[in-house]
Amino acid sequence: MTFKQVELGRTGIMVPQLAFGAMSFGGMFGPTDEETSHACLDAAVEAGITFWDTANIYGMGVSETVLGRYLADRKPDGIRIATKASIIPGPNRRIDNSYDYLRAELEQSLDRLGLDSVDLFYAHRHNQETPIENVAETMGRLIDEGLIRSYGLSEIAPYTLRRAHAVLPVAAVQNEYSLWTRLPELGLIQTCAELGTSFVAFSPVARGMFGEASVRREDMREGDFRLSNPRFTEPNFSQNLGKVAEFRAWCRARGWTVAGTALAWVMAQGDHVIPIPGTRTAAHLREWLDADRIELGPQEMAEIAEILPVGWAWGDRYGDHQTVSIERYC
Repeated sequence: MTFKQVELGRTGIMVPQLAFGAMSFGGMFGPTDEETSHACLDAAVEAGITFWDTANIYGMGVSETVLGRYLADRKPDGIRIATKASIIPGPNRRIDNSYDYLRAELEQSLDRLGLDSVDLFYAHRHNQETPIENVAETMGRLIDEGLIRSYGLSEIAPYTLRRAHAVLPVAAVQNEYSLWTRLPELGLIQTCAELGTSFVAFSPVARGMFGEASVRREDMREGDFRLSNPRFTEPNFSQNLGKVAEFRAWCRARGWTVAGTALAWVMAQGDHVIPIPGTRTAAHLREWLDADRIELGPQEMAEIAEILPVGWAWGDRYGDHQTVSIERYC
């Protein structure tokens, strides 16, 4: 299977329009093990999903280590790797966009990944006290040093993208986007298209809500991000489950997977829009694989909009305690 190839920004780097997010390998949504993670990556390679995204804080290096060992053991062809840094977790969580910090973290990431450079390196969040122009200049230095091929920004506003892009073209912006999180439609996706920047959509299957089985709070492990998320707490959660059930029935009536349809909808927003779903298992990854075969014409898009109209989700995508360093513009 081969997903449509698209250009990453205007870098000349070609990637499949469906990517893979490796956050779950770090245990963010429950325990996992390297054997299971490597089986998941085997399924990704088999499916032609060869653009993989990770970060230094996913399991505090665990995700990158899992990917690095896989690359060393399997030596798959054509893998494109993106990683991120900027977030310093802990009780006094903060954001560091300085050259010294980003370079030091990048070197550690490269060591864990077993690579000399990565195709894409993101500033995971923007520290408002650091002019974004300085961040762009830092990324330019890392490109000149041969440590990264391109750079991106995450959870930013359109004006931040424009400022950074004026200094050095931004290859990708990674923000949350899905059938239940539509904020990027209010300017960011359009700005990316105008500037030739890829828009990488994280959580495109709504943190598991658009899966074949219904999400249950009792299945979430202690520490699961979703347990304190407004959309997964009552009364919001039950309302959201009901709407997703309608969408699930609509997909199944057409013989489509729920995840595949949700991903096809995201990809239908433009060739520059690259969804980046994540999972811990090969079985869940295979639920995505009809995404490139699902054709959503005007009739299908209208029916989806009737079931899940803009703004249908109950609750904010983040609670107040989860919004540190998230740029808001609407």
